[in-house]
Amino acid sequence: MREESPDVGAYWSQAPEHLLALLHSTADGLVTTDAQRRLGEFGPNVLKAKSKTTAQGLFLSQFKSPIVLILLFATGVSAVTQEWVDAVIILAIVLGSAVLSFWQEYSANTAAAKLRARVTIKANVLRDGQPQSIPAEDVVPGDVVLLAAGSLIPADGVLLEARDFFVNQAVLTGETFPVEKTPAVVATQASLAERTNCVFMGTSARSGSARALIVQTGSATAFGQIAKRLALRPPETEFEHGIRRFGYLLTEVMLVLVLIVFAVNVFFHKPVLDSLLFSVALAVGLTPQLLPAIISINLSKGSQTMASHGVIVRRLEAIENFGSMDVLCTDKTGTLTEGVVRLDGALDVAGRPSDEVFRYAYLNAHFQTGLANPLDEAIITQAQPDIAGFSKVDEIPYDFVRKRLSVVVEAPGLASLLITKGALENVLAGCTQVQDGETTLPLDEAHLAQIHRRYEEWSGQGFRVLGVAIGTGDSLSRPHTRGDERDLTFVGFLLFFDPPKPGVQETIADLAGLGVQLKIITGDNRLVALHTAQAVGLDVTGVMSGRELDKMPDEALWQAAGHANLFAEVDPNQKERIVLALKKTGHAVGYMGDGINDAPALHAADVGISVDKAVDVAKEAADFVLLERDLSILHQGIVLGRTTFANTLKYVFITTSANFGNMFSMAGASLFLPYLPMLPMQILLTNFLTDFPAMTIAGDSVDR
Repeated sequence: MREESPDVGAYWSQAPEHLLALLHSTADGLVTTDAQRRLGEFGPNVLKAKSKTTAQGLFLSQFKSPIVLILLFATGVSAVTQEWVDAVIILAIVLGSAVLSFWQEYSANTAAAKLRARVTIKANVLRDGQPQSIPAEDVVPGDVVLLAAGSLIPADGVLLEARDFFVNQAVLTGETFPVEKTPAVVATQASLAERTNCVFMGTSARSGSARALIVQTGSATAFGQIAKRLALRPPETEFEHGIRRFGYLLTEVMLVLVLIVFAVNVFFHKPVLDSLLFSVALAVGLTPQLLPAIISINLSKGSQTMASHGVIVRRLEAIENFGSMDVLCTDKTGTLTEGVVRLDGALDVAGRPSDEVFRYAYLNAHFQTGLANPLDEAIITQAQPDIAGFSKVDEIPYDFVRKRLSVVVEAPGLASLLITKGALENVLAGCTQVQDGETTLPLDEAHLAQIHRRYEEWSGQGFRVLGVAIGTGDSLSRPHTRGDERDLTFVGFLLFFDPPKPGVQETIADLAGLGVQLKIITGDNRLVALHTAQAVGLDVTGVMSGRELDKMPDEALWQAAGHANLFAEVDPNQKERIVLALKKTGHAVGYMGDGINDAPALHAADVGISVDKAVDVAKEAADFVLLERDLSILHQGIVLGRTTFANTLKYVFITTSANFGNMFSMAGASLFLPYLPMLPMQILLTNFLTDFPAMTIAGDSVDR
């Protein structure tokens, strides 16, 4: 029997060096051969071992349907009364239906599983002393994982190193805000929330970077222990709810029909056994026997078709929601714009090009090791300035509260220098001085007004504007913290531009033609967002900022969110509020995002959509993953989702209407004829033969 994890006791109360020795690991991680051995010993890092769908298991599952059980009951009754011909015919019909459903469902499920395997969650670990990206389920006790903002934490462990590392662990502890984690030793009796030196499976890194030693994996983790006690399932979609209610209705009709037909035929002195089998056959014939298989086949084939158009389905049941979506919320970067950000200029306070400002920005982007982002990439791709002799001393990583990033550098003969860049307002909040040419002056109201005037002018032209500031490092604490970002000198601006995508206007019009309203939700300032919306031809019906959202109660937001279609300067929690407000007013809401700040909204939306290159926590929260971040692909996905939904309804309407007519006419005829109008096996055979061609509906075309 496999062990779930090595027994190391209250690992959070033990020194990291002691744990490394207990787990026979090192700060540089495991060697590959040892990791493979441990994977065989402890099993994959999953909450519950995935039971692979075997052909035998899927075939046997075809007999779980209540309708099939009723038919098997009828077979047993016929056999007991020695009506062997009836028993053989009914059993043959059951087996034929089961084989047909099994073959279609097995083929579709196998193909769908291969597609889902294309989108896997990865973990960065140290193996043989080198960073490697491996599937999260291959992480084993003793592994050393590298964590950064956006990482989904793969298992439980203790921190070996951490730099301004904040973790969102609301899924375990219910804490509203991210919690700072630091290497330490805490009390043996510490609760989950008090274990500030630990990281837990299922939580996500919000900011900073860290290195953690994995101690427990799979069901031995804190999340796994909770999962053992809770049977969690995804919320029921509207279509699933409708199918369930339809099943209840059919069951009630079947029960009434069986009792009435059986009672009336017995009253007219017809054979009791024949009357029972006849009434049961009518009830079974009334139902669309292959509905479960048809739904599964439709969804699986729909996922294959969507994959061929660049949409990977992670949760089959969400396809119907995809088709019924009438509001799509998305960021502008990469969807409405090219997504290839370029640095348009590095300017001083007076708005003049400045090599010095660019060198500061380059040093900051070059030495930062936290959250990868396109803005830093745009800086690095420029011609490298002279940074010979500079070395990194420390780093204060980016987070979504401060909205700025700082590095401390030094060079021979120069004092250590702190360089900060980020959102303009957030950088200015730490500044007390401004560099005007060669002169450093106090940052007074006149300078602030000048800076804001330039900011608004450039933002109105569609530029994203960041601020750059510097500070001396002589008086800074070691290690450096956020508190060191004070008394800075503002030195200039960075201007970035992301041009609109060609053809995006037509795509927006196509979505509108499908009845899907587009809403932009972005962290950029409202001037840039408004310029982009106008550039792509979006008819802006209302603009709301994050500050306005904070002041607005939920009831007011329900109405305002429906009217506005441009939300700017919003944080992750506000994105979630917008999605929930739209759902509250009856909309089927889709949300498209790829960053850690999008995860709450992806969870809240009816349809969560991410992209293949998204951070792990965003892909894990999504129902669909796009292989390309393109609204035109999304348009095709919506059409295919509606096609799948329509084909499922076709089967329900066609078979139910035909069956109702046939079975009720037989029931009525039996009341007036001195004999049964059809034998039970004839009814079942007719129902089976009419269901057979319905299997092709899954690939049917749908009128738009």
